[in-house]
Amino acid sequence: MDRRPGVLDAAALKALIAEGGIVADPGPRQVQPASLDLTLGPKARRVRAAFLPSPRASLAERLDALTLHELDLREGAVLEKGCVYVVELRERLRLPRHLSATANPKSSTGRIDVFVRLLTDTHEGYERVPAGYEGKLYLEICPRTFPIIVREGSSLNQLRVRDGSSFLSDEEIASVLGGEPHVADGLNVSVDLSSDLGGVAGWRARRHAGLIDVDKVGALDPREYFEAIAPPPEGYLTLDPDEFYILASREEVCVPNDLAAEMVAMDEELGAFRAHYAGFFDPGFGVEAASRAVLEVRGFDVPMILEHGQRIARLRYERLGAEPEAVYGSAQSSNYQGQGLRLSKHFRQP
Repeated sequence: MDRRPGVLDAAALKALIAEGGIVADPGPRQVQPASLDLTLGPKARRVRAAFLPSPRASLAERLDALTLHELDLREGAVLEKGCVYVVELRERLRLPRHLSATANPKSSTGRIDVFVRLLTDTHEGYERVPAGYEGKLYLEICPRTFPIIVREGSSLNQLRVRDGSSFLSDEEIASVLGGEPHVADGLNVSVDLSSDLGGVAGWRARRHAGLIDVDKVGALDPREYFEAIAPPPEGYLTLDPDEFYILASREEVCVPNDLAAEMVAMDEELGAFRAHYAGFFDPGFGVEAASRAVLEVRGFDVPMILEHGQRIARLRYERLGAEPEAVYGSAQSSNYQGQGLRLSKHFRQP
């Protein structure tokens, strides 16, 4: 297969698994068009607080020092909101020197306000796996709004593997998208607070809702977990501190079949809130049917006004290392193709 620098597609990921670069026994849907779903191991540790890896001690040593108690995930367990857990993942890495990786929460994880971050033994940071990394992978999990049920094999995040530099320049993005305006270190994404999305501008999470089983699809009544936000007549929404919102982009997002994309947070100077926990868009997203980006928004310390059309995040495009064998869409039974203002797959769609 003709390969070039870029993101590994499904065929290349399967080949890497076969070669032992990723130590995994993937299920039938674990390998996505340009990413690999990672899965929880059999044990979760409740820890005192989140922490960064350190060169002065292994992750196993840090966990031994910080663990409050352990949970057996083989039959399922409840992770309480506001608590921090660390789970060793079932997958391990033995990456060749030319390959690095990045992790992000899955879309369904971000949309239920579960904050997850990948940890490795040698990198002093979250979500990034250095080139040539060999070792275990761990996932830090903190449910922020809803308590969740997880079990061994549950998947909360994804891994994207890269060979070399793959991101497109602003000029290349503008060319690929037909001269799309507002390109600045990626395509700017703004928020839609109008009535164009079925008369609902967004959803605000309820604070004292029930459990969410992360492995059950379409099982929950959204009204028990979220309240609808009517389009504000004045054109802006006041974000309350420490509240969680589901909003949608004003722009339709399209990822050509030979590219992938990553949503990244806006600059800190633009406001006191976090927009978008989950970051990967597979090749083909929005090609088969017009699709918006769904934005997971959380206010920080002070009330913040968010206006219709306000810039809220950036979309960076990157090349694939080869033409993909599969793309995002109906053939893959993809959950969010053609989405507008869409809650996670766990809910019956309103």
